[in-house]
Amino acid sequence: MNFTAQQIAEILEGDIVGNPNVEVSKLSKIEEGEKGSLTFLSNPKYNPFLYTTKASITIVNKSFNPEKELETTLIKVEDAYAAFSKLLEFYNQVKNNKTGREQPHFIASTALIGSNEYIGAFAYIGENVTIGENVKIYPNVYVGDNVVIGNNCTLFSGVKVYSETIIGNNCVLHSGVILGSDGFGFAPNKEGVYNKIPQTGNVIIEDFVDVGSATTIDRATLGSTIIRKGVKLDNQIQIAHNVEIGENTVIAAQTGISGSTKIGKNCMIGGQVGMAGHITVGNNVKIGAQSGVTKSVKDNQVINGTPAFGFTDFNKSYVYFKQLPELAKKINNLEKNIQLKRSNNE
Repeated sequence: MNFTAQQIAEILEGDIVGNPNVEVSKLSKIEEGEKGSLTFLSNPKYNPFLYTTKASITIVNKSFNPEKELETTLIKVEDAYAAFSKLLEFYNQVKNNKTGREQPHFIASTALIGSNEYIGAFAYIGENVTIGENVKIYPNVYVGDNVVIGNNCTLFSGVKVYSETIIGNNCVLHSGVILGSDGFGFAPNKEGVYNKIPQTGNVIIEDFVDVGSATTIDRATLGSTIIRKGVKLDNQIQIAHNVEIGENTVIAAQTGISGSTKIGKNCMIGGQVGMAGHITVGNNVKIGAQSGVTKSVKDNQVINGTPAFGFTDFNKSYVYFKQLPELAKKINNLEKNIQLKRSNNE
């Protein structure tokens, strides 16, 4: 799809310097710009690329004044980075603005689906499912019985939503996400054989939640596994049964959260973090990558390491840890000197 500089300027409320009729059909980095592409400039260190780029349109800050003649048409805005982000969002909306129902697909007779929907080929929608308006369900998505999905949600190809799951409004589930599979509940009997504990709860995803590819969120044993409003989950995260994650918390890839752990609001959790079960992490907590969290954490803490402890203390300790061979050698020499002095005194 092509857009002119005039159309883009209207979307961004910007001013055009150059040809308002020049067209673009793709996005590019400024240093890799080519004819027919749109780019942006916000960091001054990239200024030299503006004079060599072949991009047809460049978004810049209003404060920018070129020192040389330009080939590219400029669109001047208050904040070039924010404007480009807005344009990316608009571009994604246009690109993914699919509607209608592809064949073949299966929709149970008891399912209720709102207007302006997109149902991709080979999608399955089970009994008593309720789906809101403007929902996009891409090919090969499975939606189990009694699922509720709010308005303006997108389920990309290969998503699996087990029965009784509830998804709020404006959520995005990327390819391979699994919601509502059984929690890891087994109990050994007298013979040492593990018997499965039925997982009878569900998963609740509140509004404005993004879930990255291949992330799994298990249903609760009883009650609900809950992901609160505004949570952002990266790819390949495991969230166990009865976990609760507070509003606007962000979690990076390959993190694993064990059963019944509660995480507060506005937390930032790095990649490959492991959390023990039945602990509580407070609000505004930051956890460094590859940390192992084995006990509860109070509000506003910044922790790192395995087992995780205060970030500042961890950094100080790590300095000594790297010096352990040298420190051990010094201690051994000191012990020898002390023994030698004692021998001489005797």
